[in-house]
Amino acid sequence: MALLKSRQKLKEPGPSPFDSGRLTKLFPPGVEASGSGIAQDNALTQAMGWAAASYGDYALDEGIAFLGYPYLASLAQRAEFRKIVDVVATEMTRKWVRITAWGEDDKTDRIKAIEDALERLRARDVFRKAAEHDGFFGRSHIFVSLKGDDVVNERQSSIGDGRDATALGKVGRGGLVGLVNVEPYWIAANPIGFNTTNPLAPDFYRPGNWSVLGEQVHASRLLTFIGRPVPDVLKPSYAFGGLSMTQMAKPYVDNWLKTRESVSDLISSFAVMGVKKMNFADALANGEVEDLFNRIEVFNNLRDNRGFMALNGEEEFFCVATPLGTLDKLQAQAQEQMASICGIPLVKLLGVQPAGLNASSDGEIRVFYDYIHAYQERLFAPALKKLLGFVMLSEFGEIDEAIGFEFEPLWQMSELERADVALKRAQAVMTAEAALAPATVLRELREMSEPTGVFGQITDEDIEEAEAIAPMPETDPNAAEPLPDRPEDVPVLPQAAE
Repeated sequence: MALLKSRQKLKEPGPSPFDSGRLTKLFPPGVEASGSGIAQDNALTQAMGWAAASYGDYALDEGIAFLGYPYLASLAQRAEFRKIVDVVATEMTRKWVRITAWGEDDKTDRIKAIEDALERLRARDVFRKAAEHDGFFGRSHIFVSLKGDDVVNERQSSIGDGRDATALGKVGRGGLVGLVNVEPYWIAANPIGFNTTNPLAPDFYRPGNWSVLGEQVHASRLLTFIGRPVPDVLKPSYAFGGLSMTQMAKPYVDNWLKTRESVSDLISSFAVMGVKKMNFADALANGEVEDLFNRIEVFNNLRDNRGFMALNGEEEFFCVATPLGTLDKLQAQAQEQMASICGIPLVKLLGVQPAGLNASSDGEIRVFYDYIHAYQERLFAPALKKLLGFVMLSEFGEIDEAIGFEFEPLWQMSELERADVALKRAQAVMTAEAALAPATVLRELREMSEPTGVFGQITDEDIEEAEAIAPMPETDPNAAEPLPDRPEDVPVLPQAAE
């Protein structure tokens, strides 16, 4: 009989797990979870908005949607983001560039004029600021100011790439006035000035004009820096910029901030204290709750290592403490995750020295310097080549193709390493001294002065004097060695006389 009742109970229909009332929360606004069979087409707009809002919240939390320049500007005030961006921008301009020349002609005067012009334009500081804007916002601009560009509609015309015929016609002697950093918040892409229909064209999703607070400025007048470009389909939503370092690091910084607050809260209340067998029921029944709370408040206010707590008859005091032994490791791991995104060694980003026997961060720093050098070539090199052309047109009125630039290496040898390199190079030169002219030896030694710091006192006059020395006569290695001359006072032997 009991078995029969159990079988009948199993056959009775119960509430379905897919009941329409339970599914209501899963449907977008305006869509009913009913089986009426109505298409509900009028809810499409609300449904799309609901989906977009849900995706937007997820994308913002995960850092895969453009956060907007005002919000990115506010994040620049947080120490974690600022430190990351400042370290990269500072290292990229710490050693800066060296103007170089090739060929047989002496370019010393022209190189000095270019270096003075770059110093006058504050090019180093301007490029450092551009790297900061790229880190904070994902896009940065340097406006190239020329003489006469304040004429109406003049800024809408092209000034070329610094080396073409357009640049020769726009930039004359003394025509380069200055360089101005402009934050991307003030610059918007002109929607008419770029191509969105032909992916094979060079201007596909590349604005030809920018709107600077309503004024149209040709793209050639703005040196644009985008270190981390996004795919073409996302460029309009990113204001034709790229992915900022701030946005990339945001999920990791948020995780660090949450961990830091949690550890702080846990330390503040790592011990929970109480009293067992307190008579709450009588206190509530007799209306003595206020006296009970006063007793608790007095204890909390006076609690320290010298405090005393009086307990009633059967009351028992207890304390439960949370172990804090591993909190430092958990907090350090959350903080170190930020360095994994920006690629900055912990000793530079956080000041954390490597621990352990023979521990050293030299390898990490070398890898970081290699990354900075590659990033310089990618972010700075095209704009610097263009700027160098404008500088030469402004200084000389022509382009000297034998003049270029290269980035200074960031890694510097120690005194011991410099001395060791100097010794080995000097030994190599001295070994080949017999086959080299004295002037060549002096030139080789003087070239060692820059990396090693020795032989820097060799002057051009010393080399010229060495060149004036007559070369030694060449000797035939197969010729027999001549006999010494016979002295006059040596007597002639009889056998020799016969």
